[in-house]
Amino acid sequence: MDLLVHLLACIFGTGSWVAINGLWVELPLLVSQLPEGWYLPSYLTVIIQMANVGPLFVTLMHRFKPGKLNEVIVIYGIVILGILACLLLGFFWQRTTMIGGVLHSTAFLIITFFLSMVDCTSSVTFLPFMMRLQPKYITTYFIGEGLSGFLPGIIALAQGAGMVKCVNASQTLNSTVGNSNDTSGFQQMETQYLPPNFSTEIFFFLLAAMMVFCLVAFFFLTRVPTILEISRENLVASSVNINSSETTTRNDSSTLGPDPDRNTTEHNEGAADTQCKEESYTISQLVFIYLLVVWVNSLTNGILPSVQTYSCMPYGSMAYHLCATLSSMANPLACFIAMFVPRRSLLLLGVLALVGTSFGMYNMAMAALSPCPLLQHSDWGDVLIVISWVLFTGTLSYVKVMIGIILRDQNYSALVWCGAAVQLGSLVGALVMFPVVSVYNVFKSSDCNTKCSF
Repeated sequence: MDLLVHLLACIFGTGSWVAINGLWVELPLLVSQLPEGWYLPSYLTVIIQMANVGPLFVTLMHRFKPGKLNEVIVIYGIVILGILACLLLGFFWQRTTMIGGVLHSTAFLIITFFLSMVDCTSSVTFLPFMMRLQPKYITTYFIGEGLSGFLPGIIALAQGAGMVKCVNASQTLNSTVGNSNDTSGFQQMETQYLPPNFSTEIFFFLLAAMMVFCLVAFFFLTRVPTILEISRENLVASSVNINSSETTTRNDSSTLGPDPDRNTTEHNEGAADTQCKEESYTISQLVFIYLLVVWVNSLTNGILPSVQTYSCMPYGSMAYHLCATLSSMANPLACFIAMFVPRRSLLLLGVLALVGTSFGMYNMAMAALSPCPLLQHSDWGDVLIVISWVLFTGTLSYVKVMIGIILRDQNYSALVWCGAAVQLGSLVGALVMFPVVSVYNVFKSSDCNTKCSF
């Protein structure tokens, strides 16, 4: 039963961000087919943050009308909405509309808004729901949340999305000078996108299937407390029978004194429980924790995703694929590490956040140098950018998991406000990056004709 609940919690966690993470890993293919091109990531970050009306509504209801919002019904509603949105993306993602004389992928962007509302709202509903289960399942949930980026990444890698090659497109200019014919030729490099192994439509249908698994897992998780309660009652009944038999036997035998081993064990267990429950934080520490949540999520959900194409694509499509896939693998790996090596020290978490920020700064610097980043035509450049993205995601994912575990031990409201802080950080990051990327054009794209001098 315990293993089954762990499995259900993991599958339930994958549905939290699997749809949006799926869009991010599919970007190498989407940017080549949608009219927004390299600006698409910045559009996505803004649309995702506009969808914060969902978690804002849930948070306000929790604050001003506590107990009025049925959490289970909300989760059922948003998961079903996620399934429908993924299916609609599969059918309409390429539909475009002319707006202000510019072609836009309106169907894709509108459906993405509703899909984003699903994933954003999961931050303030999925975690609080896990409060109904034992604390040991929260880490398993975070592992599933990490897999929500890893599984679409594996599918995108198998799809071969966005793989490109440079082809010589030769043109010949003939000019006649006097009575002699002078033929001069020049070569121009052309970027060709290789066809994927399977279509984007199939990819979106696979995302819908993952959301279906999430719905099924949640259905059974809502039954788990009842099952556990029945099992607990049976265990208590068995213990009562055993204790009754032992009491009868002891009463029939000679009178014995209290069992010192039993008293010691009960004392130690009680002390351990008391220590766990009495662990609390000061106001300044809680402020630091929530600021850390805002900062980490502004980096991972808003700032760096907006420039990933500029940071990775100049090193080639393979480097981009490895960055997207391996960094998504770093997320569940960090959750596994948090399960076996939990460290609640706020100082350590602050240091790890600083380390992750340093790797993020390197990624941002390479994006700012696009289309000619450091070590562009060197294997070391490819290795460094991949390692930097992996460590950036891994270290900050560990910080997020440990903060979730810390707040899980506080109370229900702590997790709700944690979800709100997650969305606030994501919103701030997106609002900062959108004008930088899409309005002021600070970052420059690269193609096969880009000439760099070092």
